[in-house]
Amino acid sequence: MTSGSSDSISWPANYPRTADKDREPYPGDLSPTRKESFESVVDELERWGATDVDISTASQHYVDRPNIPHQHDKPDDVGVVARFRREGEAADTGYAIACDRWATQRENARAIALYARRMRLAERCGVTTASSTFETARLPPAQDDDVVVAEASRAPHDVLEVAPDAPAHVVRGAYRELLQERHPDKGGSQEEVIELQEAKEAMLG
Repeated sequence: MTSGSSDSISWPANYPRTADKDREPYPGDLSPTRKESFESVVDELERWGATDVDISTASQHYVDRPNIPHQHDKPDDVGVVARFRREGEAADTGYAIACDRWATQRENARAIALYARRMRLAERCGVTTASSTFETARLPPAQDDDVVVAEASRAPHDVLEVAPDAPAHVVRGAYRELLQERHPDKGGSQEEVIELQEAKEAMLG
């Protein structure tokens, strides 16, 4: 489905769907509005070197803002798919990041934006490169030549191994403890440290 279509979403091939009963409210930072959450998907992907970003949902999208679904449209399918190209690659090679784990489109869009940000920060820190991240996540292309990148990042409380409603002192304590275990000097990696930092920031707001 392209931006602006309705009723159903063209989900990337070879990518599992989340059952309705398994969806839950997103436990991380949801301070951005619905519009800002979708805009942040485009912003984060473009900062990561993506081009031609096209966001698909099961909603109608605004004509003048094709990557933003109508505010009052509440489809049964809350999945969000961000399709894009990459600078310097063949025009017929497409990629997609999709998320339907959370209860609303806004939450799924926010999760995709945070995933893209985490990957970009990891690259900037020298942990990995965008190329290697994409290559390890590459799946057989579908008929439309999309390549599924990865599901959006794990929930912050899962990263920190705490309850979704854990109080601030528990979050900080879990962060400090896991940071000691996963620090590069202790056999961990800088990517794990970044993930912990972002999870802490998301839970503390």
